[in-house]
Amino acid sequence: MKKLIQTLSLTACAALALSACSKPAEKPSAEVFTTGMNQYLAEKGHFCLDKTEWPINITPNQAATAERDAVQLPVLQQLGVVAEKDVMIRYNSPGKSEVVSTHQYSLTPEGQKYYLKQDFTYARPDGSKATRHGDLCAATLTLNQIVGWEPPHDEHGHPTTAVTYTYKVEAAPWAKDPAMARVFPMLARVVEGDRQMQLKEVFTLTDKGWKSVDLL
Repeated sequence: MKKLIQTLSLTACAALALSACSKPAEKPSAEVFTTGMNQYLAEKGHFCLDKTEWPINITPNQAATAERDAVQLPVLQQLGVVAEKDVMIRYNSPGKSEVVSTHQYSLTPEGQKYYLKQDFTYARPDGSKATRHGDLCAATLTLNQIVGWEPPHDEHGHPTTAVTYTYKVEAAPWAKDPAMARVFPMLARVVEGDRQMQLKEVFTLTDKGWKSVDLL
């Protein structure tokens, strides 16, 4: 009879997945946030350079006004990540069409090693969201340790907190070059912050446990 009762209890737990039998522990802890942060960084821990569409063309006007790509791509060229060639490209605008000499940059075989084919969501200037399907990524972050978390508060009916952590960084060899620090200062800060810089990620309690809001 005892064995029968145990069997029925297990059956009830399987049938009621959201019941107390399978309800996740609601108490925040370093252990549960370590699991959640590892999941978050496995998907979102890539530091990418916002170079999604290749080749990239730089016109004389872009070079003259020191636009971001016009400043950054020559450095990547010096480091062997991209190659440059001069090409003639036709640009069409209302009432005007002209052929312009441009510097065209393409990924080298070395650069292609660091092009991650993955969907990236970003915000447009108008606040709407769009998706890019790849990016040139210079470093990958993994968890070093959970430092702490804020007292959970209610957010749309779910306990929510900001978790502070430090990270380990695996950077491409060229990402550590001093020239990169000049044109990609945030990358330099992230690389130098290995195991020291503290970052924060917001977590919320779901029926599957504590999850980063960026993965929901």
